[in-house]
Parts: sequence; C-alpha cells; structure tokens
Amino acid sequence: MGLFGVGTPAHASSEAAAPVPVIVRTGSVQDSARAQAAVRAAGGTVDRPLDLISGFAGHVPPAALTLLRATPGVTAVTTDASVRLKSDKWLDDGGKNAPVAAIKKAAGGKDKIVDAASLTGAGIGVALIDSGIAPVKGLNQPGKVVNGPDLSFESQVPGLANIDTYGHGTHMAGIIAGSDPATPAGTPRYDGIAPGAHIVSLKVAAADGASDVSQVIAAIDWVVTHRNDPGLNMRVLNLSFGTDSVQSATLDPLSYAVEAAWRKGIVVVVSVGNDGTTAPRVTMPAANPFVIAVGAADSAGTETRLDDTVATFSSRGNATRHADLLATGRSVVSLRDPGSYIDSNYPGARVADATGEERFFRGSGTSQAAAVVSGSVALLLQQRPSLTPDQVKKLLMQTADPLVQADPIGAGSGQLDIARAVSLPTPGDAGQKFPAATGLGTLEGARGTSHVIDDTTGTVLRGEVDIFGVAWNAKQWAAAAKDGKAWNGGTWNGSVWTGSSFTGTSWASRTWAAGTWTSLNWAGRSWTGRSWTGRSWTGRSWTGRSWTGGTWCGRSWTGRSWT
Repeated sequence: MGLFGVGTPAHASSEAAAPVPVIVRTGSVQDSARAQAAVRAAGGTVDRPLDLISGFAGHVPPAALTLLRATPGVTAVTTDASVRLKSDKWLDDGGKNAPVAAIKKAAGGKDKIVDAASLTGAGIGVALIDSGIAPVKGLNQPGKVVNGPDLSFESQVPGLANIDTYGHGTHMAGIIAGSDPATPAGTPRYDGIAPGAHIVSLKVAAADGASDVSQVIAAIDWVVTHRNDPGLNMRVLNLSFGTDSVQSATLDPLSYAVEAAWRKGIVVVVSVGNDGTTAPRVTMPAANPFVIAVGAADSAGTETRLDDTVATFSSRGNATRHADLLATGRSVVSLRDPGSYIDSNYPGARVADATGEERFFRGSGTSQAAAVVSGSVALLLQQRPSLTPDQVKKLLMQTADPLVQADPIGAGSGQLDIARAVSLPTPGDAGQKFPAATGLGTLEGARGTSHVIDDTTGTVLRGEVDIFGVAWNAKQWAAAAKDGKAWNGGTWNGSVWTGSSFTGTSWASRTWAAGTWTSLNWAGRSWTGRSWTGRSWTGRSWTGRSWTGGTWCGRSWTGRSWT
C-alpha cells in the first residue's frame, strides 16, 4: 500500500528512550487483557482496542519490546509507523445523500444524473487489490463480493483471511459497488457508483501495513490469469496506491504488470498519488501512459461544478505524465469497517445514517477518486460491453468537464462526466501509441522507498527476491505475464502462494482456497509496513512529515465539518 511506504526511523540518541507506537496482536480477548497489563506495567500506555485482530494500539518503551513479545498470548508486536492509503479527509455533514452527491459529481450534476442512473454496472466484475473487504451491510449480500486469493501476511492468521482489518478496502468497495438490500419505497438506502457490479477482492495488505511490491504484482497477475473465469468477468481493475519507483514506466515491473492487464482487455484505473501540486511525478503504476491515471477534484462542498478545483493534495505530475482526468475526491462517504484500525483510531470520521447508526466513514484522496472512476467505468461497460480499454479511456477524457481556472497539468482533461460519456458514440481509432513496457527493470527499483521490515530483527526485504526469498527473473516473469500465464494453479514465481480453486467456506459468494506458508522463509517473519499506520490519519492538515510519497495515499480521517 511495505509497498505502502517506508517511514523514517529515529536515529537521534535523544529519542532512543521515547516510547514507540506499537500494534499488539493477541490470540484472544483474555490474551489482549494480559498484554495490556504488561504494557502498563512496563510504563507504556494502551491507546485504543483493535477488535478485529484481538489486539490494541499503544506506546511502550523500546527496552520493553522484547518482554512484550514474550508475553503469553501475544502473537505479534509491530512498531506503528506511517500509513499511505490513498484516502482522504472524512468530514461530517450527517451522511445525508453522501453517496448520491458523489454520483451527481460523477454524472456531471443534477441535470445529468437521470441518464446515467439507468445503468448499474450489472454483470461487470471490478477487481480490487487492497486491504480486503469486511462483510458489512451494503457489501454482504449474495453475489456482491468474490474473494480472490488472500496474498497478505494475514492470510496465515486464523479468522483474518480476506477480512479487511485496516478499513481502506471496504471503503473503496463501497464507493465502487456498494448496495443496500431492497428497501420499501422512500426508505433511505446506500448505493455506490455501480450498485449492480460485483467486486473481486484480492487482499495484499494487513492491519499493520505489511505488504511488498511482489505481492501486488502477483495479485495483478492473478487478475489477468482469471479475468474470464466463470462468473468473474473482471473488466476493471482498481489500484488505489502507488510507489515512488526509481525507474521509468518502460522498465518498471509494476508498470509492466498493469500494462499487461490493459492489453488483455482490463480497464486499469490508478490513483496518481497525494503528494500535492509540487510533486513532479505521479506514483507508479499511474506513471504507465496506457492506464487511466486519476487525480482528485475538490467539490467545495457543493453540487455545482462551477466552484470545483484540483484538490491541493492531488499529485500534479509533469507535462509528460499527469492525471488523465479528475473525479470527486474530497469528503467522499462510503461504508465503515467497524473495529478496523482506522475505525478504532479515528472515530471522528464516522458518519451516521438517517436512523442514527454510524454505518459510514468519510474521507478524501486520490484513492476515492479512482474508486469513483472504476465504478463509472463499470456503468459504461454495462452499456457497451465490447468497448476496449483504449476506447473507454478516450471516451472519459473526451467528455470530461474542463476546469477552466485550474492548472492544466494537474487537472488533465478535466472532471469525469459519466453521463456525457454514456451518450457519446463509440470512438473509432482510439489506439494509444506509446512505447511498450518491457518489465525488465528491478523489483527493488519498483519498491522505491517502500519496504517491509522484519520488526524482530530489523531485516529489510530488499533486492531481487520476493517475500519468500525466491529470486526474481524479470525476463522469465515478463514473458509469462504478457501471456496471462504468470500463475500456475496456486504457484507464482516458483512458490505456492495460495490454493488452486474456489471454495465455499466464506461469507462471500465464493472464496479462493488458501495455501499454507511455512515459517522457514521470508514470509514467516514479523513483517511490518513502514507506511500503513495511524500517524498520518489525523484531524490536522496534511504535513510533509506524515506524507512523503505515494502508496495508498491516505490523507486524514477526521470529523470536521465543511468550512
């Protein structure tokens, strides 16, 4: 999202004794109580419970970490660093009509929503590579979610496979295709942009943020391999993250992976990052010129587009590569994931429905903007299933509403207008003429500064190996990925990552079988993601200290009202 960034460790000796933020995972409620007592006895503090992982967040003196890890019932202690989910600020307007407001923005305003509203995205599968999905109302009805393989480090934790313990994936899924069960006429209900579409969820990140770029590439490859499996029809791939890769999009393997998906007929939607108007580059893989790179628009809290601007957090890029278009990305309401890391740490972001139930969460960022576009693409593909990815991109860019007074680089073609796109004829020659990616760059270069770290030994996963320590052969992988054959059953890059078929043992309509990882390899270590934590999700403004580069591009989860 790990992949989701690396924080800056404290090296100064004056800070050595300062309590460090930690996430403590335990085996049960009783174990959690025992661990909390141990933290307090060591002079630390318990900040908030994390019910989904039977744990809690807190602060402990560095010298007490070893003893805490040895406490009976404690399964993991990871230091809590800096998160980079591509979400945004959650502002409280009571939750009234929040999803409708997002759809109106996507459609182009009140006068255009009727035309687009006849489409629901029915039959279209949207692959979501994220932190998993929680079985909350709006996503738990039969057929809504299909769980693909869980490639996260939590896949090996009983009860947590495929479940969103962070809260980001659930929020994205709600925006894209959330849909409440049928209700009596006049009863308020929640619908995402494409309520008739289904989500294929691939979990790559855990509650502590541990995820490597190799896991994300493996997830993309799985989508390509299984895109046409019965009942999946994965026509859209949503990637609400990016890395600060140090190599070109032509060489970068993450860029190559999304381009391979694009060439196989999958519309890949990627957020550009949240590094702001001074960022000279969009994140990878948004840097790939073929995919749809999405920036965020700030609606100023109104339904009209006359006062809309480019959100200050949306990465500008440069004249060569920048956002292709914008979508509403500030103060977007979607489904809440109770007990997740974000929910437990930032209760001010919760939004109540008409009955007073706090079902929703509000946030801003290019993550949300990408999700709005992914849902909109599902509508377009329902209307015209034969559209190619290039045709979809051309339609969206041709029909976008220009932001007249905005920076022309940061704004791209303008703001998404799906109602106009639905009404425009299918473009003829829409083929994009860019140099093809080779994927022959390095895995380490694709990581940029985003690494996972063994919190027990301090070992950083670096170099040309995946999470299992298996050597990366770029040439061999690129040939297989191009043909959609990077996976062989449950094996990827020479290791068994997961099972080889779907099972019925889950809340979702279908779930891919799990595989067992041994502890005698890289995957058995206590990895922690140095960019997927709560320090960046605050009620304060965005700061350079918290946000140094792309990945999941979260900004803040707050309960402040519109100003």
